[in-house]
Amino acid sequence: MIAFVRGEVAALTLNSAVVDVGGVGLELMCTPNTLATLRAGQSATLPTSMVVREDSLTLFGFADDDEKQVFELVQTASGVGPKLAQAMLAVLTPDAVRRAVAGDDVRTLTMVPGIGQKGAQRIILELKDRIGVAVAVSGGGLPTLSEPWRGQVQQGLVGLGWSAKDADKAIEAVADQAGASPDVGALLRAALRTLSRA
Repeated sequence: MIAFVRGEVAALTLNSAVVDVGGVGLELMCTPNTLATLRAGQSATLPTSMVVREDSLTLFGFADDDEKQVFELVQTASGVGPKLAQAMLAVLTPDAVRRAVAGDDVRTLTMVPGIGQKGAQRIILELKDRIGVAVAVSGGGLPTLSEPWRGQVQQGLVGLGWSAKDADKAIEAVADQAGASPDVGALLRAALRTLSRA
């Protein structure tokens, strides 16, 4: 698994970037937003996700880890492959994807080419308990990030198979242990202990 690549951007096309990593040109499939941040001849570090198929190995590159996580998570919904996941991130930001899923917003998801009404409903149904990571909807309907450790612990719990709802309850139960400089690992272990007792 290639987690990220760092090197000089050797070339840019409409849908990919070639990054020179130790004399090897790696082609990364990227969204237009990610490509817009890159310049040929400049150094770049891009989180990546490798998709292995019978007849190909494809590397997808992202502007940041958040985009990568959403890309990998939406593919866990049936009918969503890497191309469709990338199209979602080309049209919507990671937070917009989360808001659409958390808020049953079929209309926003159908703005993505390749996603129809039924596909959007299926994505919402399958991802609702897992994709609402680190986003809480405030009165104004905009996402607000709470303390960073909460998002990290929730991501860990959701990644281990707990629902976002259960993860939130466990986070509240251990919040008093956070202190001024929270130890995310210790808080995650404490949250897991809370969940295993429940």
